[in-house]
Amino acid sequence: MWRSPKAFIQFGLARILIGFFGVLPRPLAYRAGNLAARLGYILARRQREVGIHNLRMVLPELSDAERRRIIRGVFTNLGRLLVEFSHFPELNRGNIASLVEYEGLQHYLNAVSRGRGTIFLTAHIGAWELSPLAHALAGHPLKFLTRPIDNPRVDRLVTRYRSLGGNQVVRRKDAMREVLRALRNNESVGFLIDQNTTRSEGAFVDFFGIPASTTTGVATIALRTGATVVPAFMRWEPSRRRHVLHFDPPIDLVATGNREADAVENTRRFNEVLETFVRKAPDQWLWIHKRWKTRPKGSPALY
Repeated sequence: MWRSPKAFIQFGLARILIGFFGVLPRPLAYRAGNLAARLGYILARRQREVGIHNLRMVLPELSDAERRRIIRGVFTNLGRLLVEFSHFPELNRGNIASLVEYEGLQHYLNAVSRGRGTIFLTAHIGAWELSPLAHALAGHPLKFLTRPIDNPRVDRLVTRYRSLGGNQVVRRKDAMREVLRALRNNESVGFLIDQNTTRSEGAFVDFFGIPASTTTGVATIALRTGATVVPAFMRWEPSRRRHVLHFDPPIDLVATGNREADAVENTRRFNEVLETFVRKAPDQWLWIHKRWKTRPKGSPALY
């Protein structure tokens, strides 16, 4: 039974979009994705304005024309992500290398060789849904945390696609137990760290020079387990028509013995690495999210 007509429409739209883009040959699907992105940029006024506002706050040196160009790129990136997600079922070990290239893979392999578990630190950059699938098809399956989608049928559909290649989705209610077990078994666990959190879930650390409420859970887990934290970001290289799964060297964690202070300092380091990467490909990060919505007590709202 459907909970509401809205839930029925959401599920139907998701099936139609994934089905439509999934049956198109990839070159034609990219073109259709670009058209959808242009339409989304025009119609999604609220998200577009959030993105422009974010850029005005953190990159004031840019012109309005440059900000609009970046936000158009964000929508283009989302259109490309939709195409890739829709084509997940046709990807396998034999063809994934023609779509995704590695950069810095040795950093990840060295982390695994330590035997303490690996934290795959990532963000909503490029085709972020593709990175765990590509990594799994290359022989490195992950467990990764997700928030359930409100519509349970859409959630089941998306989870089925996310689980292809041997990856496992970990729900937040089971997260700590599952994550600790995986890291003890020297498995890899992926975390997206770039979204706004509530005050109770994180700490305020700078991101583009503005305090941003950021989860300290990843740092806390790394300190508790001794897992290696390896930044991993997917970016699109238009000149080669390829996605690049880039690994940075492991992040050196601060461990003074003061777990709370160390968690905050390491979270600051995580944001610093993420900011560096976003600056290299600003049109591929999700600027249309209210990243700085939660504010320190007494601070004025930014949105």
